[in-house]
Amino acid sequence: MHRTMLYAAIAALLTLPSAPLLAAPAPHTPELDDVIVTATRTAVTVDESLAPVNVITRADIERLQARSLIDLMRGLPGVSIANNGGPGKATSLFLRGTESDHVLVLIDGIKIGSATAGNVAFQDLPVEQIERIEIVRGPRSSLYGSEAIGGVIQIFTRRGREAGVTPYFSATVGSHNTREATAGVNLNGEQGWLAANLAHADTDSFNSCRGKPSPGGAGCFTYEPDDDPYRNSSASLRGGWRFSDAADIEANVLRAEGRNAYDGSFVNESLYREQVVGGKVHLLLSDSVNFNLIAGSSQDYSDNFSNGVFVSKFDTQRDNYTAQADIGLAKDQLLSVGADYVNDDVDSTTAFAESSRDNTGLFVQYQGKAGRHDFQASVRNDDNEQFGSHTTGGLAWGFAFSDSLRLVANYGTAFKAPTFNELYFPGYGNANLQPESSRSIEIGLRGDGAGGRWDVHLFDTRIDDLIAYDAAIFAPGNVDEARIKGVEASYAVDLAGWALNSSLTLLNPKNVSSGFNDGNVLPRRARQTGRIDLDRRFGDFGVGATVEAAGKRYDDLGNNTRLGGYATLDLRADYAFSPDWLIQGRVSNVADHDYETAAFYNQAGRTYSLTLRYQPKR
Repeated sequence: MHRTMLYAAIAALLTLPSAPLLAAPAPHTPELDDVIVTATRTAVTVDESLAPVNVITRADIERLQARSLIDLMRGLPGVSIANNGGPGKATSLFLRGTESDHVLVLIDGIKIGSATAGNVAFQDLPVEQIERIEIVRGPRSSLYGSEAIGGVIQIFTRRGREAGVTPYFSATVGSHNTREATAGVNLNGEQGWLAANLAHADTDSFNSCRGKPSPGGAGCFTYEPDDDPYRNSSASLRGGWRFSDAADIEANVLRAEGRNAYDGSFVNESLYREQVVGGKVHLLLSDSVNFNLIAGSSQDYSDNFSNGVFVSKFDTQRDNYTAQADIGLAKDQLLSVGADYVNDDVDSTTAFAESSRDNTGLFVQYQGKAGRHDFQASVRNDDNEQFGSHTTGGLAWGFAFSDSLRLVANYGTAFKAPTFNELYFPGYGNANLQPESSRSIEIGLRGDGAGGRWDVHLFDTRIDDLIAYDAAIFAPGNVDEARIKGVEASYAVDLAGWALNSSLTLLNPKNVSSGFNDGNVLPRRARQTGRIDLDRRFGDFGVGATVEAAGKRYDDLGNNTRLGGYATLDLRADYAFSPDWLIQGRVSNVADHDYETAAFYNQAGRTYSLTLRYQPKR
């Protein structure tokens, strides 16, 4: 009955008479550095957003000389990362202290991730294919459904803005016999545009795990003291055509595949493939109604081997369909209504009791302004084939004390559906699991003036029915609860020619379940993280440094394995020896510190890289 009423409401809203549309996105809204679409599913500026957001642009990626998504996101507000031993190895991203599968990830509007494991292979998404990243912190299930407890990360593949034909390429060499190359071209005309890009990365890397031989072995339950190489080849294609001011289409594809060697007792090598294909139709139905239709599919494929012998495969596919209408009700009043459909399929050598399920989500969002006040309210109902109906909501308010000082407050509920592994993995899964759920509240203050741009956010998140191993049933159960309190702060300023960007996160991620783990810190989250980026140009020369630091963390629920804190310093420089050519050099972990973000898994010591880039300037 509730679904019928929601469908009827959407149909009624789509037939509303036209009204001036000032808050809705215009056709072909430019993807400027200060415009985001992930926080509200509509185009707003970073200053207008009531949610805390970080934006990483293509210029940032090249300035920082980042070699991976880990490089880009480590130390940002609310972000803590655990990596299992170097390039290409399993990487977990914890957003605001929530679980690694409590962040929803999109590529060009298409939901990605493994349906079996429940997380995203960040390590296999090459930065040379990325144009822009938007990181939204805080619950967003009321807009996106399952998984968005800690927040949402949206990655946009490369495209250029220069008119005409613009080719580019880069080549990198570095430590551990690292070789990388990229080549692409952007074409932009009056009505259409196309961006094509190829990239390849290959490294011998280093020994991923410092395990010890048996007897008395520890760590990865194996002893393989050899280098663990990684290879990644990728291609992306993104294009669009504008038929008129009222109609345009866009299509995109990203594919990354390769080989990864690691240390493990059951498997120690994988052939993987990550692929996303999508398309979007945009229609301006009237002066007050925008309509978007998005369809796409994401794949997460892995064939696993032990010393060259095939062991297993885990192939998952997610088909995505979205319809959304943005309706201007009056000046500075916008109503968005929409529906999402996602179907997950599993194809594996492991026999799962169920191999597919679907989810239909319906959502409504209101955004409005009244004087110095800004408002946002959203509600969503998800009908999951396995778990039935689940409703989430969000409320946000902003108040501008002045043009340069603003107060924001947010409240939201969210949920996470169990993965196929948790439900059906033979000998382990529990088909009676229920979704994890959360409620979060936060308050923030932002300032922007002659003294720089800054913000501070305080938040408190409670998560119920956390899934953990239940010894009473020898299977996963909804047995844990958590409370995560934290403070996030950032500050950016241009001072005497130097550009400073800094962030700090103080986190208290506690297990509050009754039992042995009550009061313990949730595993692999650092309670303190921070980052400083400092850059300056001297004509054709550029120099920069990044300091990233993290406090101690524990590797297990029982807090028996402690990992020490660390700090690393990266230095970089570049020289534009012509308007179109740039040479870059970087030294990472200058002091050659030994540290771990997951117990027994090594991180890179001091490494070097040298890059040559060509990109015509217009």
